[in-house]
Amino acid sequence: MEVKGCRSEVEVFRGAKIETVSRRDSVSVKCSPASQNLQMSTPRSIPLTIRNTHSISTKREFRASSAPLIPNPFPELCSPTHSPVLTGSLGGRNPSSNSSTHVLRVFGDATHSRSVLVTSGTTAYDVCHMLAQNAHCTDEESWALIEHHSALGLERCLEDHELVVQVQSSCPVESDTKLIFRKNYSKYEFFKKPVLFFPGHMISDSADDTKGMTSSELVQNMVKSGSCPEIQSFLHLREGGKKSWKKLYFILRRSGLYYSSKGQSKDPRHLQFVGDLEDLNVFTVFNGRKLYGAPGEHVFCIKASKDRFRCQGLKLMCADSEQSRTCWITAFRLFKHGKQLQCNFQLSQSSARFHKPCSKYTDREESMVAMDFSGKSGGRVIQNPHEAQNAEQEEGHNWRKREALRHSLPTNGHGSQLSAVHRVQPWFHGGVSRKEAQRLLEEQGQVDGMFMIRDSQLHAQCFVLSLCYNLKTKHYLIIPLEQGDKLYYTMDDGVTLFTDLLQLVEFHQINRSILPVCLQHPCTRIAL
Repeated sequence: MEVKGCRSEVEVFRGAKIETVSRRDSVSVKCSPASQNLQMSTPRSIPLTIRNTHSISTKREFRASSAPLIPNPFPELCSPTHSPVLTGSLGGRNPSSNSSTHVLRVFGDATHSRSVLVTSGTTAYDVCHMLAQNAHCTDEESWALIEHHSALGLERCLEDHELVVQVQSSCPVESDTKLIFRKNYSKYEFFKKPVLFFPGHMISDSADDTKGMTSSELVQNMVKSGSCPEIQSFLHLREGGKKSWKKLYFILRRSGLYYSSKGQSKDPRHLQFVGDLEDLNVFTVFNGRKLYGAPGEHVFCIKASKDRFRCQGLKLMCADSEQSRTCWITAFRLFKHGKQLQCNFQLSQSSARFHKPCSKYTDREESMVAMDFSGKSGGRVIQNPHEAQNAEQEEGHNWRKREALRHSLPTNGHGSQLSAVHRVQPWFHGGVSRKEAQRLLEEQGQVDGMFMIRDSQLHAQCFVLSLCYNLKTKHYLIIPLEQGDKLYYTMDDGVTLFTDLLQLVEFHQINRSILPVCLQHPCTRIAL
């Protein structure tokens, strides 16, 4: 499968007559109220159909209830009952309204498209699950629908329980709104590593039992007891209709979003109410410097759910760092959706375990321990860190000797084919630029271990490994090295040699080596 630029868009078609044309696949769909017959030019253009979302939700409810219960780090946001919230129950799904169908045209990139028939009760999870299966993706986890507004530079990830038709119908017909289908590894990452998403200097708590705690103690208390503290920090604000930015101290509470009119004072007399979280949606702003003259790159905005998409209705905010912006956006989601997010996370985890094949690379790095099998009594866990490091170096040395011996054998003329095996891998992105690579990684979540490999634009016949760590992107040069009549690839000046890039990636998926973290999540693009 040839993988190229990533853009997907979904358009909801209504009315007496609909004509849809795909530039690559020649998809032609015509509908009329009198006849619901779909005339297709090719078999591939037959719209994918989600026929009965009620039965789908029944299966999903069974999975959610039968999945092992995941500890909730935010019980304060949950309802008093311990029964799981059924996915889609907060979206106001009405089975009687599922009879009305809508045609959605989904673009995998600028040219490839798919038409989808959905009902009014179809959720974002349903669409992602169906598209991932139809595209024969190796994994169905972490796919998301992104609400994208090109002219305004806005994006937000739809929650799995949101109704797609309802979201699309809230946008003006004449707008350039798109729903992009792509990976978002950070969608539920805060459930796995909450401390990384809530830096100590941005949280506080006014509860009597936590007064006097330091910021680091509040983070640990949040993980252990589940108390949800306030989120606070300075942000640059630009309100709708204005061009100037001003720096204010913002506070996010259960009751809503506020900013202080007098420094960092939290006195009720100085707090100005901005909005109720139930009525607000939070968007990431891309290209904020060019479109809005933002003082930095880390821009996001809030918009009332019922307001039209226009500059006058936006409250733009600029954070000092990507970590700060991520914290604010995550807090907005948690305060607004509460336990529903945990139920969505349980559903995604149970679905991933159900569909994911067994692999030796599925174990997380944190669960691995150093073992010694040299004794006669079996293996033992190496607890001394210095002994574990020596064992790792010795194992790496033995691995290099084994690989050198294996590849010293005759290749029967297949060496040239092995060197090009990386071009069909989902993590290889060809000749994209450094800036474009960083943008793709940011779009898909920029979580630790997310990576891609691309051609180097500065050095001929070299490649670059782009890796995310601590919400930053690091780039490592992969250079070819000839030894004898064979070509190898290396990132550490020839200490470790690889016959091709696939071997390099597989090695670093289980061995960190010179990297700050093992390779875990490939930056993937697909063509529908």
